[in-house]
Amino acid sequence: MFNIYKTGGAVMRTKVTLACTECKQRNYDSMKNKKNDPDRLEMKKYCKFCKKHTLHRETK
Repeated sequence: MFNIYKTGGAVMRTKVTLACTECKQRNYDSMKNKKNDPDRLEMKKYCKFCKKHTLHRETK
């Protein structure tokens, strides 16, 4: 599902994992364009462990 193929050159989209900043659980997988988003992604998403919306950051 997360495989994006490009003929010739480097693949610009990569799979990243998002972790909750409060409980540190890794809850979501997402895609990121390295050219448009060189920094780490930050999104407000629902954490099923905290049972509320929290900030999720990209992990390595």
